Amino acid sequence: MSGRRLRVAILGINYEPESTGIAPYTTGLAAGLAARGHDVEVLTGYPHYPQWRLREGYHGFRSHEFRDRVHVHRLRHSLPRRYSGIGRASMELAFGMQLLTTRWGQPDVVVGVSPPLLATAMAAARVRLTPGRPALGIIVHDLYSRGVVETGMLSGRAARAVRVVESAATRSADGVAVIHSGFCADLVDQLGVDPGRISVIRNWTHVECPDPRAAAAFRTARGWSPDDTVVVHAGNMGAKQGLDNVIAAARLAGPAPPRVRFVLLGDGHQRPRLEVAGAGLPALEFLSPVPEDEFPAALGAADVLLVNELPGVAQMAVPSKLTSYFASGRPVLAATDPDGFTAGEIDASGAGVCVPAGRPELLLREAIRLGRDHDLADRLGTAGRRYATERLSTVAALDRYERWVGELAASRRVRTQEVPR
Repeated sequence: MSGRRLRVAILGINYEPESTGIAPYTTGLAAGLAARGHDVEVLTGYPHYPQWRLREGYHGFRSHEFRDRVHVHRLRHSLPRRYSGIGRASMELAFGMQLLTTRWGQPDVVVGVSPPLLATAMAAARVRLTPGRPALGIIVHDLYSRGVVETGMLSGRAARAVRVVESAATRSADGVAVIHSGFCADLVDQLGVDPGRISVIRNWTHVECPDPRAAAAFRTARGWSPDDTVVVHAGNMGAKQGLDNVIAAARLAGPAPPRVRFVLLGDGHQRPRLEVAGAGLPALEFLSPVPEDEFPAALGAADVLLVNELPGVAQMAVPSKLTSYFASGRPVLAATDPDGFTAGEIDASGAGVCVPAGRPELLLREAIRLGRDHDLADRLGTAGRRYATERLSTVAALDRYERWVGELAASRRVRTQEVPR
């Protein structure tokens, strides 16, 4: 532990046992700070992502757990029956109300994780109104105000209202941590955040390097032939993933050699519709989420790992799956905006190739090329693993977060001391 022991409250709707999206990073942050000697409590939701339904075994209105030296308070919230902007907003408001009506103790630092934006904004308002308040930090994984526009969810006055809320929340914070430097321009220019309060702290690789024997066994168990080029898209199946593009590529592939198999591994609110759209395609397969300890083998069983994004999605987020992809040592194929954050990460890592979003014929062409050119695939996979080791380590990220939290607490103490009596 560096510096003094701090009391930290982390507020975020996603936490383990959820194993995809933001949850592994919030979990890792809490457990990492606790392991370094800090007192950490987490206020989180009931597990529901990416299936968008309550995980079995979780009941009641509120519950408490003690995991990895972390006090975890679970707060029940609504879940949308059919995913929509209104349903998502209702869920966030319900979680926000829980945050407003739950005791936090007396933390030195409160860290809000966004998304969910509305709940984070409500918690930020509570912090600002607390006498002798703690320091407030916000971790931004997605830019909401850009995301609602890029995905076509909102426009006009509604989109401007989201920007106002996001601006108010982030400007109220003593510090804002972003997972990619590309977020900084929007925070400063569009949301009005003081650039001196912004820190860039990259997400880390939280998936182990695949064991070759386990990967081979996973592949054999699913009947994937050595002659198949298996292209795996792992994670959420939502709107911003634009997976109709993958279905179109599978339709173009047909049953004839060279055999390409597109595998959609995971869950999400779009999955039922995608299964109907892709029914009967021999080059398409759906797999349910695998247990966390099998996930590295699932990635290692692929020949190519796929990131697919909806056309227009460019600078709202950095896909969390990339950290796991890079660690796997497999080449990455990204169907994405050429000027977006995903393309920038692929270029910086040297781990893969990009094609424009919404071009299934180009997606299929590059999948075939990576399946045939084993030397190229090996070079890309090796570069990704090197990038993960050198730039995306857990220790480096936790060092930055511990320093950031300590600086927030120290800055708040200084400002409190400077207030005239």
